[in-house]
Amino acid sequence: MDHKAGFVSIIGKPNAGKSTLMNALVGEKMSIITPKAQTTRHRILGIVNEPEYQIVFSDTPGVIKPHYALHESMMNMVEGSIVNADLILLVTDIKEEFDETDVLKKLEGSLAPIAVVVNKIDISDEETVKQKVAYWEEKLNPKAVFAISALHDHNIKAIMDFVLENLPEHPAYYEKDQLTDRNDRFFASEMIREQILKQYKKEIPYSTEVIVTAFKEEPKLYRISAEIIVERDSQKNIIIGKNGEMLKIVGTYARRAMEDFFQQKIFLEMFVKVIPDWRTKKNYLRKFGYES
Repeated sequence: MDHKAGFVSIIGKPNAGKSTLMNALVGEKMSIITPKAQTTRHRILGIVNEPEYQIVFSDTPGVIKPHYALHESMMNMVEGSIVNADLILLVTDIKEEFDETDVLKKLEGSLAPIAVVVNKIDISDEETVKQKVAYWEEKLNPKAVFAISALHDHNIKAIMDFVLENLPEHPAYYEKDQLTDRNDRFFASEMIREQILKQYKKEIPYSTEVIVTAFKEEPKLYRISAEIIVERDSQKNIIIGKNGEMLKIVGTYARRAMEDFFQQKIFLEMFVKVIPDWRTKKNYLRKFGYES
């Protein structure tokens, strides 16, 4: 029997529900999810393996106008994932005001078949959904349009069926027991970053990077050390909080998430370090894994 394999890129604007969709399709929590825009900064692969196929889903940062080097690097990842795609799932929020020109511009050179995924229909009504579907059919003439709720797993199977139908015949790209291209350190750092996005307001989460500096696997315990990088001393004070209270909260929630994810007891220590304007400095972006 012929084996199918291919790369499926999930793209769209910030907060359209790309990460929720990827997690639903993969059946594992691969991408962190928060209500804040620009939660996803890296391109993360989630791999679905069966004897007769391998689907490599790619969650990408939301399409934005770059304001500094970090943004440019994020948009390079989006462009890279479009170039490599065998299939593209364009995710759009039902509440989006038909203003997706920046996303469509990125798709202009792509030869891959596109399916539009109208997400969050659980917060809408039938008439609006119909209008949205009709709009996308006319605007893009895609291979398919799906109205879904990624949060409630509604219509996810239909997308899966579509992907399998349109996947090219190809040997597997990755080992069949591989779930992602990322290592444990990456997921540990993302779980800390997820809590920073959830616990702090305004600019703080966007000025922050998390680097796991040590990851030791002992028989009954993982010992993890991480540095939280910020751009200014004032941000460092906010991250730590009065008497270290805020840092403690972040640590508690992140540790619980890690214990859940790794199915292992976790000892977590975190330090806060200031690197002025790291988001604009290419050498630091490279060091933090952004510059492709």
